[in-house]
Amino acid sequence: MIEVTKINDVKILVNQDLIEVVEETPDTVITLTTGKKLIVKESRQEIKNLVELYKKTIFGR
Repeated sequence: MIEVTKINDVKILVNQDLIEVVEETPDTVITLTTGKKLIVKESRQEIKNLVELYKKTIFGR
């Protein structure tokens, strides 16, 4: 799971395997495979980096 900050400053954990789309519109919106949308403070690039770091930690690559 990756930790992100919702627009109201609440930190949440998101299952990175459920992320379908990350958009900047200009707010960063994460759309999950369930259809749920999350507006977060992190940029699209930061989300990408968090997912890559998590996968490197888990898979050792």
